[in-house]
Amino acid sequence: MSGSGKSAALNALEDLGYYSVDNLPLPLLPQFVDLINRTQETHRAALVVDARSGEFIRNHESYFSQIRRAGHEITILFLSAPEETLVRRFSETRRRHPLAKDDLHAGILAERKLLEDLHDQSDDVIDTGNLTTHDLKRIIWERYGSGSGEMSLTLVSFGFKRGLPQEADLVLDVRFLPNPYFVEELNPLPGTDSRVASFVLEREEGRGFMKKAVDLLSFLVPRYVKEGKTYLTVATGCTGGRHRSVAVTERLKEELAERGISASVRHRDIEKQ
Repeated sequence: MSGSGKSAALNALEDLGYYSVDNLPLPLLPQFVDLINRTQETHRAALVVDARSGEFIRNHESYFSQIRRAGHEITILFLSAPEETLVRRFSETRRRHPLAKDDLHAGILAERKLLEDLHDQSDDVIDTGNLTTHDLKRIIWERYGSGSGEMSLTLVSFGFKRGLPQEADLVLDVRFLPNPYFVEELNPLPGTDSRVASFVLEREEGRGFMKKAVDLLSFLVPRYVKEGKTYLTVATGCTGGRHRSVAVTERLKEELAERGISASVRHRDIEKQ
């Protein structure tokens, strides 16, 4: 969708080493892939395909099928955002919507209709409505940065009162665990502090939850990999995102590592009060 962050996503992929092209006419796509293949300078390319392709986009499947028959792999990432977000972004940037003449809302509606089939066939959808440019870049790096064929596993802690992470594939709710927020000497400390971690995790419910969570992810990760999934974001939430979810996320990383599963960690709300 126009205004959903296509340029930011393409820049992030270019930073990762992808040969990046904006607004390549779809009929030229097979020739472009063939050219890249023959030069052998890179094995990864990223292309923005959007409403500027006009009616050509309705025949996207024929172009994609031609590339797949030649032995190449295609991943379709669809970027979207709520209408009110797109309207605000176009108003702020004063850019013209490619399908809007005098009515921006009508242009956005027409674009959604035009891209509907592409959306339905996509491998990955990112709603950028609540994401900053830096958030989107981070997600792109997490999901498409390895290039190794291995799964990129990201563990995110967050606070429910600030909303679910848009990028989450799985969500764990740890608000049932004892809350250090109500303990005077622990309240100022983050969940990365060993005293907070001990308070949260060294009781029966904490130990029991960790065993089940690690068992679940140890079961799921190799099966997702077998099915060809290249990234997985597991979000663990408590009320504020500073104590319980942080402690659990840190411990998850440690215990998964002991089982041979590596993960990166991000604490979304740890600095927020």
